[in-house]
Amino acid sequence: QLQLEESGGDFVQVGGSLRLSCRVSGPRVNYYAIGWFRQAPGEEREGVACVSPNGQTTTLRDSVRDRFTISRDNAWDTVYLQMTDLKPEDTAVYYCGALYMHNPNYYHNYDVWQKANYEYWGQGTRVTVSS
Repeated sequence: QLQLEESGGDFVQVGGSLRLSCRVSGPRVNYYAIGWFRQAPGEEREGVACVSPNGQTTTLRDSVRDRFTISRDNAWDTVYLQMTDLKPEDTAVYYCGALYMHNPNYYHNYDVWQKANYEYWGQGTRVTVSS
């Protein structure tokens, strides 16, 4: 069973930057893609970014593509979400989730925006962007 722990959430002003971290521990971490999702008050949880098990392939939501970057440090089992030019609509609780890939080489065969595909989740870290 994997455990995921997010950190880095904070209160920031419009235009600011934050880096969120997701520390992953447990067996076979290198078979899991890691996704970042966010949930604003009263809204559904939505996918923001995902990185493949080997860290070489990433997927980003269109609305954040020019501002967010996802990366993975497999030596430390940590996935980062670098967020720049933050906007009030980025305010949410951010969660990381783990999606098991039987064959990590077929990343594009999986729907990384489908929450139900993720087996494990962290507790979330809150990001508040104030104008």
